[in-house]
Amino acid sequence: MNKRQKPSQKMKGATVAAVLCFVAAIAIVGTYTFSDYKRIQREEQFAKAVEDDTKEEEKEEPAEEANNLVFKQEEPEVEEEPEELEMPDPTENTDSNLQTGVQSTAGSSTSINFSEDSKLLWPVNGSILMSYSMDKTVYFSTLDQYKYNPAVIISGAEGDQVLCGTTGIVKSIDITAETGTTVNVDIGNGYELFYGQLKEVPVNVGDYVEAKSVLGYVSQPTKYYSVEGCNVYFEMRKDGQPVNPVEYLEE
Repeated sequence: MNKRQKPSQKMKGATVAAVLCFVAAIAIVGTYTFSDYKRIQREEQFAKAVEDDTKEEEKEEPAEEANNLVFKQEEPEVEEEPEELEMPDPTENTDSNLQTGVQSTAGSSTSINFSEDSKLLWPVNGSILMSYSMDKTVYFSTLDQYKYNPAVIISGAEGDQVLCGTTGIVKSIDITAETGTTVNVDIGNGYELFYGQLKEVPVNVGDYVEAKSVLGYVSQPTKYYSVEGCNVYFEMRKDGQPVNPVEYLEE
């Protein structure tokens, strides 16, 4: 009987060992399966959280864009109404209207058209102290030397009126060491007249002057003509070149 029982015990021991191994295997598999289950759950939760965040951002973006549109909206510009200008009443005979009319009439009636056949008035009643001479030199007493003379030096008493020889426009008024205060009158067609050794000039640059208009008064002579005495420096030019004014003066 003892011999028969020994194999049975061995078989039972093997069976128990097999059962234990099976249980251990099931436990190990269950552990791994549970771990995978937990990991999958965590991944699903994370994915869901990311998806929810994305949806919230998408909802917020349109709202932000709408706010930006509201802030960027500009108020329409209001056009300013032009100021009404008061026009003067043409029926009112004010002094300013009368003066403007006189100046406009004078400007429209002026004309300067000197030619070779035109004549000039003498600037003063006096004798010729020094003649025009550009082909040979003449003696200057004050300078004690011979020089070319592009003008006519006419004697006059201090304070005598100096008259314009013809119609023209005052081109310039200059003061030089040689001829003192000098008035330049444009008389048209390239002709110009220069009146020097003047004082108390009543005209201005741009003024329209007629024949016999007072351009100034005879002054004390400059140091270049101290010996010659009081005089009028009278020069004439055509296209910038000196010409003899005596040829155009009335006899």
